[in-house]
Amino acid sequence: MEETMEEDRFEITDDHNHNNWETSVNTLRCPENNLSNEPKLFLRCPELTTQHSSRDLEEVRERKESVHSYSSESSWASDSDCATASVPGNTTLNINNSAPKFLMNVMTTEDYKSTYWPKLEQAIDQLLTQSPVDYIPISYEQIYSCVYKCVCQQHSEMMYGDLKQKITAHLEQVSEDLQACPTDKFIEKFDSVLTRYMAALESIVPIFIYMNKFYIETKLNRDLRDDLVRLFTDNVADKHVNTLMPLLLKAQSTPFQITPSTMESVVRGLYSLRPDWVQLAPALFSSFIPQIHPPVLQSELQHYAAQDQKLQMELIQNGFARGDQSRKRAGEDLANNVPSSALPWSTSRSCR
Repeated sequence: MEETMEEDRFEITDDHNHNNWETSVNTLRCPENNLSNEPKLFLRCPELTTQHSSRDLEEVRERKESVHSYSSESSWASDSDCATASVPGNTTLNINNSAPKFLMNVMTTEDYKSTYWPKLEQAIDQLLTQSPVDYIPISYEQIYSCVYKCVCQQHSEMMYGDLKQKITAHLEQVSEDLQACPTDKFIEKFDSVLTRYMAALESIVPIFIYMNKFYIETKLNRDLRDDLVRLFTDNVADKHVNTLMPLLLKAQSTPFQITPSTMESVVRGLYSLRPDWVQLAPALFSSFIPQIHPPVLQSELQHYAAQDQKLQMELIQNGFARGDQSRKRAGEDLANNVPSSALPWSTSRSCR
């Protein structure tokens, strides 16, 4: 009995599946066309059936209207930008030839030269010419944004070349001004020029830090600050070091002809630009920069002591006394003349 019921259940299920399969075949059968390679059956696609109910036709019409409205409102394609391509089966495809939105913001070379670089050039002019004690308001956010956009749009090489050309032109003008400076004001003028330029680099280098990171360090294996310091060395310091050194030696031999702070600033600045210049005046550089010379040998101690005594005698001859001896406190001479054995604290006591 149980086996007979299972066979009947199987037959009913099998018959039910066959009935569904025939129904699905009748409802999903596609009309014949000339495409021999097209399949005869499609997956559930009511709009392709041979017989449509009014409800199915209404759903198809709503779908078509929604698709049409979406394509007309989309910003990625328009009727003028679409090309029509024919394929077998009377099917048309719309090919979008327009570029995406973000490609429309590409910065051309003309945009860089006419819009972005003039803003950077104006900011560089202000930073190079302002005094270290002055403050000129500059929108660093706007300038940094210009540099960022130029780097992202592959204009790093052009921007780096324009930056070096701009600063080189400024330094050449500075060198001409130094050439016309009087000799007695040359050291102070050089110190002012060097201090101002180094202060300007403290603002210029951070502005171009994105270019420095993604172009100069990556592709050129250099550093922006080192390159800009080298520009000052080549265009200013190298041209005037032979004039500056004799003036510094002369100022060192005449105490306080130039203030010690100015002398130290110039000497340290020259050493930072090119340490090899120490060989031009070792005594001058060693007076302001420690540990330039090799360690002192014991046999040279007498020589250095003689130099110190000579310096003290030169200072005395130029009017620099050791001190005013008349302003001693009362009783100081008496205390100095009393024998140490007479002092109460000098008595030695034995302790048991």
